[in-house]
Amino acid sequence: MAQPTFYLQPLVAAIAVVCSSAAWANSPEQPMQDRPVQTLAPIVLTSQQGSDANGLIVIADPKQPIQPVPASDGADYLQSIMGFSAIKNGGTNSDVTFRGMFGSRIKILTDGTENLGACPNRMDAPTSYISPESYDRISVIKGPQTVQYANTGSAATVIFERTPEQFSEDQHYRGQASVLMGSYDRLDHNVEAAAGDAQKYIRLNANRSVSDSYKDGNGDTVPSDWERWNADVALGWTPDENTWLELTGGKADGEAVYAGRSMDGSQFARESLGLRFEKKNLTDVIQKIEAQVNYSYNDHIMDNYSLRTPPMTHDMTTHMMMPNPMSMQVTRRTLNSRAALTSAWDQLTWTAGIDSQMNKHGGSMTSLAMPLMNSAFSTNMQFQSYGAFSELSYQLNEQHKLVTGARIDQVKVDAFALNDQRKETLPSGFIRFESQHPEHDDGKTYIGLGYVERMPDYWELFSAKHGNTGMPVPAFNDIKTEKTLQLDLGYQHAHGNFSSWTSAYAGLINDYILMSYHDHSGMSGMNHGTASKTAGAKNVDATIAGAEAGVGYQFSEAIQADVSTMYAWGKNTTDGRPLPQIAPLEARINLRYVQEQYTLGALWRVVNGQNRISKDQGNIVGYDMDQSAGFGTVSLNGTYHIREGVDFSAGIDNALDKTYKEHLNKSGSAGFGFAEDQQFNNIGRNYWARISMKF
Repeated sequence: MAQPTFYLQPLVAAIAVVCSSAAWANSPEQPMQDRPVQTLAPIVLTSQQGSDANGLIVIADPKQPIQPVPASDGADYLQSIMGFSAIKNGGTNSDVTFRGMFGSRIKILTDGTENLGACPNRMDAPTSYISPESYDRISVIKGPQTVQYANTGSAATVIFERTPEQFSEDQHYRGQASVLMGSYDRLDHNVEAAAGDAQKYIRLNANRSVSDSYKDGNGDTVPSDWERWNADVALGWTPDENTWLELTGGKADGEAVYAGRSMDGSQFARESLGLRFEKKNLTDVIQKIEAQVNYSYNDHIMDNYSLRTPPMTHDMTTHMMMPNPMSMQVTRRTLNSRAALTSAWDQLTWTAGIDSQMNKHGGSMTSLAMPLMNSAFSTNMQFQSYGAFSELSYQLNEQHKLVTGARIDQVKVDAFALNDQRKETLPSGFIRFESQHPEHDDGKTYIGLGYVERMPDYWELFSAKHGNTGMPVPAFNDIKTEKTLQLDLGYQHAHGNFSSWTSAYAGLINDYILMSYHDHSGMSGMNHGTASKTAGAKNVDATIAGAEAGVGYQFSEAIQADVSTMYAWGKNTTDGRPLPQIAPLEARINLRYVQEQYTLGALWRVVNGQNRISKDQGNIVGYDMDQSAGFGTVSLNGTYHIREGVDFSAGIDNALDKTYKEHLNKSGSAGFGFAEDQQFNNIGRNYWARISMKF
């Protein structure tokens, strides 16, 4: 079987350019806070474990290369963290799940603000607008164990953030850049450059990613090509070491072909503007005050003709078959604001604040062959929320700490098309106990209980064809708020060459919002007479449980190994059925050989079959079709530390060229020749290489 072409010559040219920049490579670097200078070859990351709050919070460095192939968007990167899976559409813009939970149950933040996307079918999920390498740190807070952000996520809170620039009198610039090339004409460029002095700075983040459609292990092409770019600039003012003011702005766009959808994304335009202020050490008690306001605008277009051949349809006027090009434009404008104060007294630290979010959604549709479907652009929804929160931690003694918090949100949603309005008051809170046990091999534990009441999101309120009644009435006022009570606990320790960690959870969900798929074409005025399956929403009660865990062992100074696993379980206790769209048991076995100048690594990913399904039920993006088979893939990687600030990484994903599909893959589009409920395969053998430099 012919293997995908790997274009080596441009890569060699890129290496030559970087390595010839001796002046840059040898310049003294002023590291940012919490970012030490890399003196050894970086390790290609294959999994992440808990690293803060005794293992509850996972901290990741998105500038480090990962395997599989370095991420094209936020969803790609999050899948390297145990507990995350994703519903695949094609080559990019997957929609993440965490512990089997989906959508607004996972709070996705960038620099403390939220960008929700606009597509009624989540073609532009929040992570699709995120380029991970543009950020300095990713934090994942598992479960309902924080209340500091508006409309708290019940499954997890994910924060992509950039840290403020810090320059000395001797160093007035810094930067880093990377180029990635791979199979199927994959080409990524990432550049970050900053300049300034002790009182001011400017930073630019820019990136572009492009790829052709990939081939599966059988050599069959899966429509999945994409092109995307992002550009963000920040202007900062730091008149003293305790004051920080930053103005940010950004633009982005892209397009993507989706094997799993009847339309492609021909535009993913993003505009953003933000202002952030922090003042530290005001008094002996007041540690910090902070405030920010952020605006974002998403202008998304999906169609079935610009990136593929449009389908044919029967024209009722001429009684002939003719092409049926269709397009839909959807937009969302979002304004987020937040203010908080952090104070400390003796063993007590307290953070309190207020926040708000306002977003408007609008759209239009155009169809050449079916003009009755045409609609002019109009605003169809407005969402407003106002919240207040209080979170405190108390150091009981050297070994034990108590952390607790509560918040209240007032939410109002206007459905203009329905001439209706809905208001909800949503409480949430948690309490957590953290302990350190130095007498037991430096063991650390946490146990927390959290409660979240979640407003049905835009997709559950407006994309569903009906609510609990099953009748052709909107779900808007027929779907109850979702209430989650969850216990989280974990443990991590290290002793000699051995380390281990685990994070487990169990929860009760009242009025869980479940999507059931069937033919809604008989509903008057709904689905425009088509016979494809669409979703109706209903509330059920559910029980969830699961864990992520890992062990590591260092056999010698050079040889390291670790094994990590994740499992999620859920049951619809109302109907006595499994919860749908939950990824199966998965394990990752990682072996590394580490030297001063280079590292070599092998990753064996083993995924069990999923027998616990609920046919034709799921979420707004996908639903269970059938039980899935297990699979295993082997990937290889290596890095070489060329010189100070210059590193080269390379890898082979799915080295054995296995033909497989993920349980959460969508079914392929009939427009590409896939049968109904036929899922498309994942990528076959895939080569990639990445050169990165710091200056």
